[in-house]
Amino acid sequence: MDNLVKQCRKKKYWSQAELAIKSGISQATISDIERKRYIPRVDIALRVAKALNSTVEELFILEI
Repeated sequence: MDNLVKQCRKKKYWSQAELAIKSGISQATISDIERKRYIPRVDIALRVAKALNSTVEELFILEI
């Protein structure tokens, strides 16, 4: 699964720490998502998307 979390975060000029605070998720998890080491559960994906004022579908690309 690919994702655009890092690109969307950088467009807002946010650090990983800022996104972590705004989404209520640890900075380590944000880092792992951006590095594609961790595929987030639905609840985490929704929190990240909400913090970035985006949708899960816009941030996470399912490769079939």
